[in-house]
Amino acid sequence: MTIPLTSEDEAAVEEFAGSIFTATLATMELANVELGLRLGLYDALVAHGGQTSAELAKATGTIERYVREWLEQQAVAGVLVVDDPGEPVEARRFSLPNAHAHVLLDENSESYLAMCAAVVPWLATSLELMTDEFRRGEGVPFGQFDLHDLQAAFTRPVFRHHLVQNWLPALSDVQAKLTSGEAVRVAEVGCGEGEAALILAAAYPNAQVDGYDVDEASIEAARAAAVQRGLDDRVRFELRDAGDPTITGGYDLVMAIEMVHDVPDPVAVLRTMRTLAGEDGAVLVVDERTEDSFTVPASEMERFFYTFSPLHCLAVSMQNGGAGTGTVMRAGTLREYAASAGFNAVDVLDVEHPQFRLYRLS
Repeated sequence: MTIPLTSEDEAAVEEFAGSIFTATLATMELANVELGLRLGLYDALVAHGGQTSAELAKATGTIERYVREWLEQQAVAGVLVVDDPGEPVEARRFSLPNAHAHVLLDENSESYLAMCAAVVPWLATSLELMTDEFRRGEGVPFGQFDLHDLQAAFTRPVFRHHLVQNWLPALSDVQAKLTSGEAVRVAEVGCGEGEAALILAAAYPNAQVDGYDVDEASIEAARAAAVQRGLDDRVRFELRDAGDPTITGGYDLVMAIEMVHDVPDPVAVLRTMRTLAGEDGAVLVVDERTEDSFTVPASEMERFFYTFSPLHCLAVSMQNGGAGTGTVMRAGTLREYAASAGFNAVDVLDVEHPQFRLYRLS
């Protein structure tokens, strides 16, 4: 195809071509970060300090020539530092700055972002599925994307630093029950690998938590984690559709975290949540902090939401003639779903977070 250009197009061509190259560079550099994580190269650099390519290869059981090229790539990308680039090849020593190690290796940090590099290999799976799905329009089950571990990795730092610290305190009545020591029942629909449920239970010994999800791999991982942390006596995970109207409860808190935009029938899920909470329980929905309306140009976070939607979330929500919500579920859309599910009000809680918005439904 030949695209004729006007003189006014020339500058725009150069600018857009530059942006595509920059995106390609970022993708390729992330792939090399993923390689370093898989091979334990960063771990070895932290454990042993600055190393030559031969030393790092020996420490990690890898081939020196490959390691040498990777070290140089990481240095030019600004991930590693080299003591003296002018030294002979075999004498150059490379190290991982402490701040960079914190981001790549410290799983307890809110700044931990190693999972971003894992997006690169996952994209191959998504592209294969979505190339076909764009022509079929039948939806794709969550499990086919093999995303459960990656999704859990993205949300785990958020739960560890915000769930107990400021999300639950924003629900003053629920927080009062949790801190009083009285028995509290909590349900999480669309619980994934159960990190939020387990963190809540660990923080409050008086809480019993039930998690529901339709993804078998996620439930298996959640059950294993509950046993590993010694919480399986108070935390139960069940393979079950969150929209199942036969789920019964009488829970003090029913929560859905980053899942309403994924489900084919969000109204049914919200209706079940309302039933589970009964007259006295609280219903909490946590979802993406989207803009109020479609806006161009958009913020980086809005762009981030949109990247996932046509590659995953929209297809999951299109199953069985579903609602087709997608990642970019705006507050107005949730309010429409909530009203259809029988709720009278949707209040945005006063909790700041760059990615998530908290809604209390009543």
